[in-house]
Amino acid sequence: MTKASDSATWNAVHTERRALIRDLESLEPGRWTTASLCPGWDVHDVLAHLVDSAKTTRLGFVRRMLAARFDFDRDNAAGVARERTRDPGRTLDRFRSVSSSTSTPPVALATRLVEAYVHGEDIRRPLGIDSDYPPEHVATALAYQVTTSVKIGGGKELAHGWRLVATDTELVHGDGPEVRAPAIALLLAISGRPVSAAELGGPGAPAFATTITKPS
Repeated sequence: MTKASDSATWNAVHTERRALIRDLESLEPGRWTTASLCPGWDVHDVLAHLVDSAKTTRLGFVRRMLAARFDFDRDNAAGVARERTRDPGRTLDRFRSVSSSTSTPPVALATRLVEAYVHGEDIRRPLGIDSDYPPEHVATALAYQVTTSVKIGGGKELAHGWRLVATDTELVHGDGPEVRAPAIALLLAISGRPVSAAELGGPGAPAFATTITKPS
């Protein structure tokens, strides 16, 4: 990836972080415990994870994996516990303080887009908050997910056997029964999140909708 495209990616990530902050600034106190789309986490937990993720460095990630005995779930849980404060407003302040961070673990930069958009919807959808995402950057996140194994956070196995067509970009992936949807809906589905049947179209949509849940 070139420096120019790196810059565009980080700009998209920072823009999304700021948009999420704006959406949550006036959230009623009782709604922070709303179950998110991420199994086992409420809205506040997901925000704490985003704080932790934004702080993670390449060297820090290696150290954390060693401490967690290479258990990603254990490391994520530790990160949420570390960044989740008693007052959601303070956790939001923490997120605000790292919203322009360019720290990243030793993974493809596209994962920062996956984090931003998938976790953004993990929070927004249960709260009934709509958001517009830039299709070209969502497509970058989706292209990464469909070629990356579920074992390391991707959705390659879920995408296998389907022709996925993003209706708001030029992205087309795979062979098989066709499933058409906006890129954000395909990204969520391939990331193991539930999507509405109304968001999916094409001859493969009904069967696809029954296969998109994966273990957390």
